[in-house]
Amino acid sequence: MKNRKLWLAGVSAVAALSLVVGPTVSNAAPKLQTITWMSPRGSLDVMDDYMLHVAIDRGYFKAQGINVKLIAGPSDGTAATKFVAQKQVDVSYPSPGILLSSIAAGVPVVSAFNMIPGQVFNFATPKGSSLKKISDFTGKKICVGSPAWSAIINPMLVEAGVDYKSVEIIDAGWPTWSQAIAAGKCDAGLAWDGLIAQWAATGINVDWIIGKETSKQPSNGYDIRASELKSKAGKDLYTRFMRAVAMGMEFAKENPRAAAQITYNRLPALGATLSPQIAVDSMREEQVGHMISRVDGKGWGYHYPAAWSDYLKVVADMGQTPRLLTPAETYSNALITGANKFDHAAVAKDAKAYKLSPVFAKVAIK
Repeated sequence: MKNRKLWLAGVSAVAALSLVVGPTVSNAAPKLQTITWMSPRGSLDVMDDYMLHVAIDRGYFKAQGINVKLIAGPSDGTAATKFVAQKQVDVSYPSPGILLSSIAAGVPVVSAFNMIPGQVFNFATPKGSSLKKISDFTGKKICVGSPAWSAIINPMLVEAGVDYKSVEIIDAGWPTWSQAIAAGKCDAGLAWDGLIAQWAATGINVDWIIGKETSKQPSNGYDIRASELKSKAGKDLYTRFMRAVAMGMEFAKENPRAAAQITYNRLPALGATLSPQIAVDSMREEQVGHMISRVDGKGWGYHYPAAWSDYLKVVADMGQTPRLLTPAETYSNALITGANKFDHAAVAKDAKAYKLSPVFAKVAIK
């Protein structure tokens, strides 16, 4: 009888765990497969990737049979797609402009999970600038941290009715481009959600033109090798990876303070520049964009075909790609249904039960 009770307790524990992690490949505990994820920003010390840190901390990746390695790649955005194609890394996070330019150049990658279905990019201007909207940029100078960022900027200019050839892109270097903007060495500079709070906290005093107020273009996705979607094993592996990512995002939706605390504690360098309140504010700037398709009922990571179709046409019409790329070679929603198959209530319970530190418990959610 005692042995039977122990056996039943074990079965109950396994059943409870399956509610949290969602479906796995088999009933047996899967052997861990390593996925290397690379940041396109040149640093891991940002709040933007909170969902990865949450999924690692809460055991979501491990429960899906995945060991995740996070590395900081070069700040040159084009490295993100090249490194994935060359199998130096497995997943990266480039802008759609860089994704399309890479595909057009023969780099066999595809967006498999649209992290931000809407516009994430903004423009910072020197304090007191007369520039108030993207359509004011004709003939202006725009600072960047890498020349590759022109692939992000130019489609936004065309969308706003600006002749992108009239605009001068100035390579002000990474990470010093923010200081160049504040010092008035250019008329504006490319930035993105998450940096508004961070720059303010570090003394970068600028004004902001928020991209999503006028731009309808999609933003960064998790890109993988296109060949992975052509095999059963590849689909299975990357569905499990994206599922853990989606669970991390779901956790953050239910308890943003907890997600911020986990990320903040896993990245000690952030403490030197960001207070817990600024860390939460920075994370929330990005989180709003991440939640677009989830709130819309499409699940985490969904690519909106209409938005991508318009974007593909803009990029082709301006000659940034030599031809009109097809949706099939650019992005895929093939993994989205499987990635969102997990017990949302169980993740919400996990999030709400997380014990906050006294400092993060007092942080305001704006």
